[in-house]
Amino acid sequence: MGIEVEADGLTKSFGRHTVWRDVSLTLPAGEISVMLGPSGTGKTVFLKTLVGLVRPERGRVVINGVDIVSCRERQLYRTRRLMGVMFQDGALFGSMNLYDNIAFPLREHTRRNERQIRSIVEEKMAMVGLSGAESKLPGEISGGMRKRAGLARALVLDPEFILCDEPDSGLDPVRTAYLSQLLIDLNAQIDATILIVTHNIQMARTVPDNIGMLYRRQLVTFGPREVLLTSDEPVVAQFLNGRRSGPIGMSEEKDAAATAAEAMTEPDLDDVRGVVPQLTPTPGQPYRQAAARRQERVMRILHQLPPAAQQGILAGRHEVSHERTG
Repeated sequence: MGIEVEADGLTKSFGRHTVWRDVSLTLPAGEISVMLGPSGTGKTVFLKTLVGLVRPERGRVVINGVDIVSCRERQLYRTRRLMGVMFQDGALFGSMNLYDNIAFPLREHTRRNERQIRSIVEEKMAMVGLSGAESKLPGEISGGMRKRAGLARALVLDPEFILCDEPDSGLDPVRTAYLSQLLIDLNAQIDATILIVTHNIQMARTVPDNIGMLYRRQLVTFGPREVLLTSDEPVVAQFLNGRRSGPIGMSEEKDAAATAAEAMTEPDLDDVRGVVPQLTPTPGQPYRQAAARRQERVMRILHQLPPAAQQGILAGRHEVSHERTG
């Protein structure tokens, strides 16, 4: 099973600019979480902080019992071995074929021989649907294939915590749908904790167990997916519906007069808020153990959640039960 990741009181600034302050949340072990937020709100900085690439001014990041903010370099290195990162652009080496790109972490960080490396690389490439593409260069393949190659590379060290920085960036809606299903299937197979940073609302509505949102240097919310998907917060409603009218502007701040003027001129579009069914593993894949653990967890805190979120969770209980017995 994946590992629990706890962020406690994180504050990060660059010079006089505060990116976010006092961010606290817990990523439940083995579950899939999504972090949303307008551009420039520090989502990628938050991801880098969880990896230990960015050091906050205040707060802790506890992974597998180790606070990576204050630990020694050797402990940080060992803890990073538990992580796999899928970078936004794939971050593949252009002069290496896909096989060598994916094998790179194994050659750098383990003492496995080439026979063992080949077995692992072929297994991970098969998991992401890239069997037979080993000899291709990154410049010879599509953006979707590069994304999958980056994901395969993130998997070769068998991570317990996988971080995906805008995995849908540059992909068309169909390829994004395939990638969403792939993440669900991988979670069913390896039961790792997954954090996805994305702007894609369809992915955010259908993939995660939990959703958070960063806005105006704060964590607006983090919790079971049903809480954000049914939220009446103006910033949440605006972001989910992709509308101009609301507190989010072209620059992050917007005054009340601008908000009112935009509300008068914007077309009356359907509100997409509401809980839609979560994706389930492809037939033939294992049952996703995280779904059962999550159901038990949210039922314990059900009384603390808003009524609309409670209704969504209770309606979803049948879906989880059907998946488990199907």
